[in-house]
Amino acid sequence: MAELWMNETLSAGPVEGPPIPLCVDLDGTLVKSDTLLDAVLLLARQQPMTPLRWPEWVRKGRAGFKREITDRAVVDVEHLPYNRPLLEYLREQHARGREIYLATAADIAFAKQVAAHVGLFTGVLASDGTHNLAGKNKLAAFQARFPQGFSYIGNAIPDRTLLQASHEPMVANPHGKLKAAMRQDAVVPHREFLDRRSPLRSFLKAIRVHQWAKNTLVFLPVLLAHQRTANVFAAAVVAFFSLSFCASATYIINDLLDLEADRRHPRKRHRPFAAGDLSPITGVGVVALFFAIAIGLAVALPHIFASMRGLDGVHEVMARPYRFLEWLLLYTVTTLAYSFYLKRRALVDVLVLSGLYTVRILAGSAATEIAVSAWLAAFSIFFFLSLAFVKRFAELELMVKSGRSKASGRGYGTDDMEQLRSFGTSSAFASVVILTMYISGLAEVLYRHHARLWLLVPVLLLWLCRVWLLASRGLLHEDPVVYAITDRTSWLLGATSVAIVWWAL
Repeated sequence: MAELWMNETLSAGPVEGPPIPLCVDLDGTLVKSDTLLDAVLLLARQQPMTPLRWPEWVRKGRAGFKREITDRAVVDVEHLPYNRPLLEYLREQHARGREIYLATAADIAFAKQVAAHVGLFTGVLASDGTHNLAGKNKLAAFQARFPQGFSYIGNAIPDRTLLQASHEPMVANPHGKLKAAMRQDAVVPHREFLDRRSPLRSFLKAIRVHQWAKNTLVFLPVLLAHQRTANVFAAAVVAFFSLSFCASATYIINDLLDLEADRRHPRKRHRPFAAGDLSPITGVGVVALFFAIAIGLAVALPHIFASMRGLDGVHEVMARPYRFLEWLLLYTVTTLAYSFYLKRRALVDVLVLSGLYTVRILAGSAATEIAVSAWLAAFSIFFFLSLAFVKRFAELELMVKSGRSKASGRGYGTDDMEQLRSFGTSSAFASVVILTMYISGLAEVLYRHHARLWLLVPVLLLWLCRVWLLASRGLLHEDPVVYAITDRTSWLLGATSVAIVWWAL
């Protein structure tokens, strides 16, 4: 049967207070996430070949599988997303001398770690590698251990029978199916502990819709070539949404792999998966759906483009129809390589990040059949390299404020700040130099008043210098794209740049 671990310091003396012990579930209840899934994702990142052994572990049963995972993955129990209202209630009950037990289907070794960290439990009932303590098994263990009765706090449909038998049935972030079952059973929850965001809000935050702004770069070849035809614009729109769905899928993969590191981060711990507001299973489903949409749009793009160009356009586009799809696949592979490995390699990570911006421009070129000039490619390389460096610099600045010296899951420490500042600012000024060379050399081909474009230089200098100044003061959001979207001065400078270009036409 289930293993029982007793806290000797708590059980040594007499226990006063309510005679009915309080039993608390772990996954989805005390902790908002599923700790087994957390461990599986951690193991997938640290030991990518272990999924090949899962069939062997599954044959040992659920309890055996949990034991194998627990033995290999060390989950950080300190930074798990605990249900705060429930934790406060447990502290209150503990102060009154009530016996509180952690009762979970998780493996006993992991459950002990959680109990030791929380420090409120009289004992632990958990799976022992042979018996899986869930549903009817958990109820049988309770009846054997607590013949006088028990109170129980759960969250999911397997807790239904336990809540029926509970003296004080309580729920924490209950699933819809459990709430419906409790109404059917005429079981009224004594207390309800809610600690979660709106599912819709969490979903939108997880897919990072604001990051879709980066994919507007696919329109850059169209705008700079002064193309205004409907078919070109339609192709760019399709490419934008294809890249955006693909990017959201890769962001979710990155978040799932980074659960541990994100939970230690002062801001990233609020991300939906790190905070336990969305299940990793939901994330995997969204990833599959978004990848399917992205690839479907990429496959359809040349057909849409060709049909709007007429018969001649069909032959021209269909000579190599899937150029955009090739760039999309390159973007996907590079982003996944970044998520799994490259982001932990100093300097390589910023080169990859800046390169992905340029890939977006080249993908837009492939989608619209408009060539990208060498000037635009060179400018984008240095400009976005500076933004990648400022992102890392801002992370280190935040670490200094929080008293840490080494970035979790990154290849940088606070000692690298001045060197990153040097790399980033020099890249920023290199991009400005390239812009000046373009204006003085080839701009007159597309602009009647190309001399007016010189006004772009101080605007760009002001924005880049301001970004780095704010980063040095610790006032910059880690992501410069988010900063640009939310900063009024950036919007003003952007509008000024558009006006200058329009004036120069």
